[in-house]
Amino acid sequence: MCVSGRCRVTESVLRVGLDLDGSLESLGDSMNDLADALAATGDCDLVRYRSAGPIGPGERGLPGRRLWGPAWRRGRGRVLDRALDGLDLLHVAGLATPPTRRIPLVVSVDDLRPLRGEQHTHQRVAQLRRALDAGATLVASSRVASHEVLDVLGAARAQVAVVPPAVPVVAETTDGTDLVLNVTGAIERLLGVLDELVDVGQRLASPLVVLASEDAAHRVRATNAPVLVRERREARTALGRARCVLHLSDGARFPSFAIAALAAGVPTVARSTSINRELLGGAAILVDDNARLAEALLDSALNEPRRAILRAAGRDRARDFAPQTAAGAYLDLYRRVVQGWAT
Repeated sequence: MCVSGRCRVTESVLRVGLDLDGSLESLGDSMNDLADALAATGDCDLVRYRSAGPIGPGERGLPGRRLWGPAWRRGRGRVLDRALDGLDLLHVAGLATPPTRRIPLVVSVDDLRPLRGEQHTHQRVAQLRRALDAGATLVASSRVASHEVLDVLGAARAQVAVVPPAVPVVAETTDGTDLVLNVTGAIERLLGVLDELVDVGQRLASPLVVLASEDAAHRVRATNAPVLVRERREARTALGRARCVLHLSDGARFPSFAIAALAAGVPTVARSTSINRELLGGAAILVDDNARLAEALLDSALNEPRRAILRAAGRDRARDFAPQTAAGAYLDLYRRVVQGWAT
């Protein structure tokens, strides 16, 4: 039913359009995980589509998406609610933020890198500001991230919600032997302590495995350090062999790998940054400076009583980020947004 050109929900089941070309994690496809969890609730009639990628079984095709794709990346172009009739809400998490006219738009902002640096000229910033001006609700992955989104975009507090993304389900790791170093945007920090970390690996007779981007991997290899460098697509395999994890990040991305490590029962070490304190505090070893990273990693590998505590605390914390938890939080948000749009 529509009132004054805007549709409102008259039943408890929401019809939601979800763009699956969103945040793709190295451990799996988090958008599909979220979609499956939403569908499983029975409270969401989900229309799955892709703004750019290959269309899979059960996914809606969008006529003219190749033509309109570049414009959607600027928040312009064809109004998408015309192509997806009958929706109550549209949710996107990738680079395509198509305009809507009759239904509200929810935009997940999981990657803060485009919001940093050239804040007043970057296409992503202009795109998100245009979406805000049209009434969209932005979703940050943490409270810390929401503050950065608010500051950069100049948004009102009511325009930015906080819902952590779905972290793919992983199997529990048993008898792992490797020291896994996950690096996202913190390559200088890793290189500054790499010698000490190599010493820890040699002392424990444990392989040192680095998960990094292509550019960061190249810099690690250039040091000739005795480490194994792996691509991010091998993250799930690396986690299954981990004795402990060191997570090094610039804080621009949600720490999915670290949370997956908690879910797998792998003791995890990270720097005590604001985002890590919010998301990992009490479940991981957080240290204040680089000088203590190697010491903390060694402790996480050898201190069996502490390892037992970290395994239990980690699995408990990871439940807060399971796909089912994320789906429930998003459904609550969808209902609030649709209700606000209808009034």
